[in-house]
Amino acid sequence: MNSPTNQPFAGEEVYRRYLDGLLTNDRQQCRVSFQQWLESQAELRNLYEDLVQRSLYEVGDLWERGKISVATEHLATAITESLLNLTYPRLFAQPRLGKTAVVTSTANEYHQLGAKMVADLFELHGWRGYFLGANTPQGDLLGLIREKRPDVVALSLTVYFNLESLLQTAAAIRAEFPAVPILVGGQAFRWGGRERVESLPGVRCLASLGELESWIKSHEHSR
Repeated sequence: MNSPTNQPFAGEEVYRRYLDGLLTNDRQQCRVSFQQWLESQAELRNLYEDLVQRSLYEVGDLWERGKISVATEHLATAITESLLNLTYPRLFAQPRLGKTAVVTSTANEYHQLGAKMVADLFELHGWRGYFLGANTPQGDLLGLIREKRPDVVALSLTVYFNLESLLQTAAAIRAEFPAVPILVGGQAFRWGGRERVESLPGVRCLASLGELESWIKSHEHSR
């Protein structure tokens, strides 16, 4: 489907309008651009990677360089999170496979948008994604895993300084649930840490939503 104007979808142009809307806190401009992307023929994963993730990385870089305020960065995140609800009709259109994933940020990690997109991607492929959000205490996470007995646990890390917390959580999951696969990922791994995470048995670090989607597809029919 083309944009409402029946013109070919111009991804870069739409992206720039979306980013400008985030930086000026213009929710309506962001919504129009988001809707254009959603109505294009792009896969939902491409929307998440090429619009949502890319723009938030750029916003984060601007904040780190002192070009924008914390308030602007927080508003950009809030706008983005609210717009992800527009994807729900597509997320739940696929038949359910009877497989489950527990997805969360670890203790002391207050960024949850990456984890939400991971949970959404599981839902898109027919899984039930139990999304716990930010700063989930380790004890509560282990309790939910006992209750739900998921087919996989996914941990998201945005801030590199929280790597030790993620490692402790992954080790605790592995000790109590030796067979459940553990996936980790997030912006923090741009600065390293992959080798430490993957030194734990049965733990895999994924570099992108594309890698996650490939993993999901390869496990659709496994038991």
